[in-house]
Amino acid sequence: MDTKRTAATEDELGKWETQLRKGGLGLAVLATLWTGRLYGLEMLRRLEADAGLSVPEGTIYPLLNRLKSEGFVTSEWVEADAGHPRKYYSLTERGRVRVREMAGAWKGFARGLERLLAPLEGDPR
Repeated sequence: MDTKRTAATEDELGKWETQLRKGGLGLAVLATLWTGRLYGLEMLRRLEADAGLSVPEGTIYPLLNRLKSEGFVTSEWVEADAGHPRKYYSLTERGRVRVREMAGAWKGFARGLERLLAPLEGDPR
């Protein structure tokens, strides 16, 4: 097998996977806030632990700012007992509605894709 072709294919797959993750990141961030407020580092840890998403800080904070400007999250600074204050993010009522809508769309898309991919599972080709 041609190693150049394999490396190029892996690079293309990596780019596709990056786009896939970017597409679901807004939903993932909103979903982390479903059960209550979190500060940025807590969100990053939850995304990694629960969804296997390794998200750089430089990616999550601009996304949180966008979600805030769209009215889906609020933020507040909270003084910590030890250390510096932390900025906590929470879902607004509008954000709760949006994450439910997004989750429904995601699940419908995933179900359709699963039906299309089902024949591949038993195919040795």
